Amino acid sequence: MAMTTVPGKHVDIKMWTRVDEVEPAAMAQLRNISALPWVVKHVAVMPDVHLGKGATVGSVIAMKDAVSPAAVGVDIGCGMTAVRTSLTANDLPGDLAGIRSEIEQAVPVGFNAHKDAAFGERDAGDWKQFWARFDDLTPAVKARADRAVNQLGTLGGGNHFIEVCLDTSKQVWVMLHSGSRNIGNELAQHHIGVARKLAHNEALPDRELAVFLAGTPEMESYRHDLYWAQEYARRNRSVMLRLISDVLRKRYKHIRFDEAISCHHNYVAEEKHFGEDVLVTRKGAIRAGNGDLGIIPGSMGTGSFIVRGLGNPDSFESASHGAGRKMSRTKARKMFKRTDLIEQTKGVECRKDTGVIDEIPAAYKNINEVIANQSDLVEVVAKLKQVICVKG
Repeated sequence: MAMTTVPGKHVDIKMWTRVDEVEPAAMAQLRNISALPWVVKHVAVMPDVHLGKGATVGSVIAMKDAVSPAAVGVDIGCGMTAVRTSLTANDLPGDLAGIRSEIEQAVPVGFNAHKDAAFGERDAGDWKQFWARFDDLTPAVKARADRAVNQLGTLGGGNHFIEVCLDTSKQVWVMLHSGSRNIGNELAQHHIGVARKLAHNEALPDRELAVFLAGTPEMESYRHDLYWAQEYARRNRSVMLRLISDVLRKRYKHIRFDEAISCHHNYVAEEKHFGEDVLVTRKGAIRAGNGDLGIIPGSMGTGSFIVRGLGNPDSFESASHGAGRKMSRTKARKMFKRTDLIEQTKGVECRKDTGVIDEIPAAYKNINEVIANQSDLVEVVAKLKQVICVKG
């Protein structure tokens, strides 16, 4: 579909979805974002847009000398990793429950963590330097060091997942979605609280959109902690992928893995757009610069897409991060039953209990329509359909 431009308060709002398909509360958030005096050019809205805390999920915001922690999200660095393997569908057993169980034993899910550190020299050679930077994080999280160590290489819950998928040529892929775990959330909550108390944010239409300004100690502290959390999230996904790969290597001695594709979709990047150096926040959006490979997942029963960015300047070289919710978790729990979940995840080896009802495919937008709405942002490289889905 063609991009739609909606007048905003300070800058316009450019959308890759129909205005009437955006819930009123999310539209109000977008108008509040457009009123911020630091926003450059316009606000870019992805086709998976929906209500978030402070800022909408599915929004891309470029600011000059300022950044809003709420426009990043509380799961700093949340994102995706995917890798194609040398296996084909014929290599997989008829009953996939065993592989799913082995993955769940290797990678803690939900609130669980590793008993000891799960990472090592096989994953990276600079762990000492990385953890040394923990000591420089805000004192508010100092007591969380041991927990952060043991949660690295864990999935979490909610919409996070591990999947084994098949592409249209029946090649096997491994894909996962996770972020910076509890430590990233605590860092985000702390800095959002600090920003809300700053004098220059008192007149904002929504104090949840409070910003830090360049050249201040608060901004310096936030960016230090933010970049560490983004790195933690990237390493978390990398360690999980290695743990899953080890599971598959035990079953398939000669398995080979292509180079992994990895992308954040809740993060900040220093970039240049429309001739200006800006801080870009992508909350529920991936970078889609010309040639960039990215991952856009659907729900636990519908499949996902590997895409290549087209570098569209109007989107600040961005694309959607997934299908996007079309109803709240509370509404999904009220509307659907276990029988609905079983029907909608037919053919997928996954949890089918009431604990994941809020992740039922019908609670999400149609991933095929979301992809179609951004044909000027990305091109499809591969379409994947999950056969195993692990959730916390």
